[in-house]
This record gives sequence, structure tokens and C-alpha cells, in this order.
Amino acid sequence: MNPRHSARGFTLIELMIVVAIVAILAAIAVPSYKEQVARGRRGDAQAALLNAAQFLERQYTLSNTYTGASLPALNARTAEAYAMSYGTATAASAPTANAFWLRIVPQGAMTNDRCGTFALTNTGQKTDATGSGGSASCWDR
Repeated sequence: MNPRHSARGFTLIELMIVVAIVAILAAIAVPSYKEQVARGRRGDAQAALLNAAQFLERQYTLSNTYTGASLPALNARTAEAYAMSYGTATAASAPTANAFWLRIVPQGAMTNDRCGTFALTNTGQKTDATGSGGSASCWDR
């Protein structure tokens, strides 16, 4: 019995091929996974803005003014990635008696997100870092 022929296993070349295949798959899968997580967080941010706008509209119905209304708290998952406040897309500004402009600013892991700050007005106007709330907007994805 020859020991060379009875030994079974993988050669170094076979092992390197498998490692290369796994590396290629990981290089494709990891960025895709990260983008899906970011899309989920963006969806949470948009939902939080819409929830806050509904809250403010209920307050307006009760008191006939937006002033003095506080923002509802963000859930823990959204609060890790975004901070919500009153203001335009670029500056803080308190709501007036008849108008508000909500914004949610990325922070933490979402700081460099391509969609950036989301904003929503009392008239339903939506904006983000891509420009308006139009068809190229992150609001639609």
C-alpha cells in the first residue's frame, strides 16, 4: 500500500480556489446587505416624519395652532440613526401658528447616507438630499 495514494484531502490549489470564490461572493453580498439595511433605516425615518406630521395635525385640530406642540419620541432603532427636529432642510426654525417644517437628520452609521436629511412640511412637500421629493427622490424608494 502506497501512502501517497491512500492519503485523501484537498490540495493547496483547491483550497485557494474555494477561498477566492468565497471572497468574490462576500465582495458582492456585503455592500448589497449594507444598502438594504440603509433602505430599511430610511423607511423608518420617513415613517417617523409622517407619524410626527400626523401628530402635529391632530394638535392643530385641537388648538388651531402648531406652536407649542412637541415632537413625538423616535423609537430606539430610528433614534440610533436619525435625530428629528423642526426646521427647514438646512436650518432650524420653530413652527408658526399655521405651518411647520419637520426634518430628520442622519447620525451615527447613517451620517454619510446618500439621501441625507429628509424634510416634510404641513402641505405635504417632501425633500431630501437628492433635491425635491420628485421621482428621483429617496422618498420613492
